Amino acid sequence: MLATLTIVLPVFLVVGAGYLAVYFKAFREDHADGLMRFTQTFAIPGLLFAAVANLDLAAVFKPDILLPFYIGSGTSFFLGMVGARVIFKRRPGESVAVGFSCLYANSLLLGLPIIERAYGADSLEPVYAIVAIHAPFSYILGITVMELVRADGRRLDQTILVVLKAIFSNGLMIGLLLGFAVNLSGMALPDTLSSAVNMLARAALPAALFGLGGILVRYGLRHNLGEVAMITVIKLGLHPLIALILGYYVFNLPMEITRVIVLTAAMSPGVNTFVFAYMYDRAKGTAASAILVGTIAAVVSVSLWINLLDAL
Repeated sequence: MLATLTIVLPVFLVVGAGYLAVYFKAFREDHADGLMRFTQTFAIPGLLFAAVANLDLAAVFKPDILLPFYIGSGTSFFLGMVGARVIFKRRPGESVAVGFSCLYANSLLLGLPIIERAYGADSLEPVYAIVAIHAPFSYILGITVMELVRADGRRLDQTILVVLKAIFSNGLMIGLLLGFAVNLSGMALPDTLSSAVNMLARAALPAALFGLGGILVRYGLRHNLGEVAMITVIKLGLHPLIALILGYYVFNLPMEITRVIVLTAAMSPGVNTFVFAYMYDRAKGTAASAILVGTIAAVVSVSLWINLLDAL
C-alpha cells in the first residue's frame, strides 16, 4: 500500500499545494480561476490535440475498450438519479444533477497523471480514447434527461441547440476535433508548430492540478452529506467495479488494458459536475461538496484499486 501511495500522492500533493496556496492567500482565488481557464482553454486542448493527432485510432476506438467504461458511467448516472429521487426525495431536475455527479469522472486532470505514473506513458492510449467522447457522452445524456424530466424543459429543437453549444464551445472538444482532423488527413505538422504544441502540452497537467486545488477552496462541505456519500461510493467504487467485470471477465481484455480503463473510471467527480448543476441551478451544493469529498477520498480509493488490479 505504501508503494502505491508513492504513485498517487505526488498528484494529490500538487492539488493540495494549490488548495493551501489559495486558502492561506498566497495565491488569489481569481488567479486559480485564470490558471484553470488557461489550462482548459489552451494547454489541455493542446495536450489532447497532440495525443489524438498521433493516436492509432483503429487500435483504441473499439467497443470492448469503450463499453466497460461507458456502461459503468451510464449505470452510475441512473443509479445516482434514482437514489436521489427515492432515498433523498429530490425533485426530478435535482435528481438528474445528482446523477450527473455520479456520471462525470475527472479522468483528464487526475486520471492521466495518475495512470502515467502507475503504468507509464505508453499505457495512456485507451485513456485518450475514453476522454475523446467523455464530454459529448456526458452532456448529451445529462442534458437530454434533464430536459425530459424538469417541468420547465425546453422543446426538442432547443434542447439539441443547448447540447451542441455545450459540446462545441468547449476548448477540449475543439482540441480533440482538430486532432482527429490531422490524424484522419494524414497531414504532418511542421516541426516548429509541433514543438510549440508540445511545450504547451507539457504545462497542461501540473498547472491544471494546481489550479484544481485552488478552486476546491470554494467548494466547502455545505450540506446533503448523505447524497455526497452516495455519489462517492458510486463514483469511486461501483463505476470501476463495473468496468473491471465487463473489461476483464466479459470482454476478456488483457489486464494491462483493463487496469487503465478501471483506473480511469475510479476517478472522483470532475469540475464539470458543478458546471452542469450551475447551468440548471439544481443541486449545486451537493455537486460542489461531491467534488471536494471525492477528490480527498480518491487518495485512498485509487491506491486500493491499483493494489487490487496488481493482485489480479
